[in-house]
Amino acid sequence: MVRPALDPRRSLFAKYCVVLFSAVALPLFANGGLEAWFGTRDRRDQLDALLGLEARDAAFRIQGFIDTIRGQLGWMVQLPWTPAAEESQRLDALRLLRQVPAIAQLTLVDGEGRERLQVSRVSLNRAGSGADRSGDPAVAGARKAPAGATRAWYGPVTYHRGSEPFMTVAVAGTSASVGVAVAEINLKLIREVISGIRVGETGQAFVLDGPGRLVAHPDLSLVLRGADDPAARALAALRAEARVAGGTATGRDSLGRRVIAATATVPGVDWTVVVMQPLAEAVAPIVRALLRIGALILLGLLFAAALAYGLARRMTGPIRLLEEGTQRIGAGEFGHRIAVASADELGRLAARFNAMARDLALSQEREERIGRLRRFLAPQVAELVDRCGDDGVLDGRRVEVAVVFGDLRGFTAFSAAAAPETVIEVLGEYFAALGGAITAHGATLVTFTGDGLMALVNAPVPVSDPGPTAIRLAVDMQAAVRPLAAAWDARGFRLGFGVGAAMGPATVGRIGCEGRSDYTAIGPVVNLAARLCAAAGDAQILVDATLAEAAPGACTVTPLGTVPLKGWAREVPVFGVDGASPAASERGLAAPLTR
Repeated sequence: MVRPALDPRRSLFAKYCVVLFSAVALPLFANGGLEAWFGTRDRRDQLDALLGLEARDAAFRIQGFIDTIRGQLGWMVQLPWTPAAEESQRLDALRLLRQVPAIAQLTLVDGEGRERLQVSRVSLNRAGSGADRSGDPAVAGARKAPAGATRAWYGPVTYHRGSEPFMTVAVAGTSASVGVAVAEINLKLIREVISGIRVGETGQAFVLDGPGRLVAHPDLSLVLRGADDPAARALAALRAEARVAGGTATGRDSLGRRVIAATATVPGVDWTVVVMQPLAEAVAPIVRALLRIGALILLGLLFAAALAYGLARRMTGPIRLLEEGTQRIGAGEFGHRIAVASADELGRLAARFNAMARDLALSQEREERIGRLRRFLAPQVAELVDRCGDDGVLDGRRVEVAVVFGDLRGFTAFSAAAAPETVIEVLGEYFAALGGAITAHGATLVTFTGDGLMALVNAPVPVSDPGPTAIRLAVDMQAAVRPLAAAWDARGFRLGFGVGAAMGPATVGRIGCEGRSDYTAIGPVVNLAARLCAAAGDAQILVDATLAEAAPGACTVTPLGTVPLKGWAREVPVFGVDGASPAASERGLAAPLTR
């Protein structure tokens, strides 16, 4: 094989690297990739920080709104309730409604839990009713709140008439005798805080309570639709995704747009402020930067293509020679050689191409020789002759062999009744399964006639343990045919399979005439194996005494007594191999099915 010397200075790969990547392609791709990577990451970090800051700021302002109401209510429960101060309390309550537009209704409860005054924007005022309000959740919750400057209780968000969001706030005095102020807060006014938040051109903010109901949104109609609106459910899902992601995540808003959202919690009331910006708007600067990078890379690629075209013109000749050589080799002209006067990769490729052509020519010659041998020899024998380089291994000689016969039971009746294509199909499956088992054990398939076959172990290919190998082969042959027999039986074909094997000295060698010969074995052991096969029933393996002695290393055998066989003066001991099938081992020696 030609092995041209490698010269790195004249390497075609090095020329391409220096001219293309060093000059244009590599810097452009490296710069573009780094800029895109770091730019995208920095932009996302900035956006996350901005959205988080806006969310926290909105949460702080909403908390201030609620704290202001709580503080105003705290002034109403500074002193115990007395009849003399009733008019003063009423005036203070009306003044509070004017000062705090978010309070829709105010109820004052004395220290004993009885209602003393109720002023409202939506219903008639009521004074001195004396109704027992001690069991109301708001009153009880405010009294149970931790002691401090002001004890407050915040109720869940409810919807007045199924649309407007309200929340109940109750503030208890510093002592039990002072009483409790209970206010119904209209949460629509929080919209002013939310509407003032803008991230980019179209970014928005909204507020959800703990169960996921919409408390505030720049679009008031979404809030007034109530808690079961699909838009509110979509925004609640967006909040859940942001919480799972640790504060910032991508999802979809009420319009189905992809957005980036950040969350912040409003302390005390279990509300969540969500600030979001459409993803398309958020990544628009990144897209513009990527387009600029792509344009620069495209220009660089055009320049690199021009350089590559100039170099390719100088490579056209050698490539044409390689192409022509490939076509001629593909057409079978393995004697063809190409000549490329170059020391770079093309020159080395031409040398390897010529070496490949020589190897193909040798391989073709070997395949043709094996093909001629396979016309009249078994594949294993043909391979052996080819490896040895001499067909002397096929000459006649005396050797200890194990002979294995096998054939189908009931085949004659089947072939007479079945269609020709069905017979051929069954035989094809049958011989394919047995051929694989024979090859796997290193045996030689010397002949097959109709549904029967004969295999040799230890000739011409030697085997270290021919006896156990022959028994294992017989067992595997039965195992290979068993699933086929089940499938045939399902199709209504009653076919069985029997195996007979014997071991002893035999004359092996090549017999035949000019242009046609077979490798086979001749001797009593062959006849004995054939007779045992004829006597074997379905799923049975019958062996002679010699193989039975070799069986302990392979499987268990069962003596079946002695039987008269044609050609033998005395009855011959017969043994059954238990590995064939449980039914066959219990059946003993049985007459085969009618052939």
